[in-house]
Amino acid sequence: MAALALALLTIALFILNLRRQAERAGRAAERLDQLEQTHAFHRQMLDAAARRPRSRDDLLDRLRDGGF
Repeated sequence: MAALALALLTIALFILNLRRQAERAGRAAERLDQLEQTHAFHRQMLDAAARRPRSRDDLLDRLRDGGF
C-alpha cells in the first residue's frame, strides 16, 4: 500500500512540475517576443536617424527636391 501511495505521489509531483515548466516556457516565449519587438523599434529609429538631414542646407536641398 505504501509503495502505491509513493508511486501516486511521485506521478502527481511529476505532473505538477510539468505544468510549472510549461508556464516558465510560456513566460520565456513572451519575453522573447517583447525583445524582438523592442529590437525592431530600435532598428526603425536607427534607420530614421541615419536618413535624417545632417544640416539645414541638407534639409533645404531635400525640401527643394521633394525628397520628403
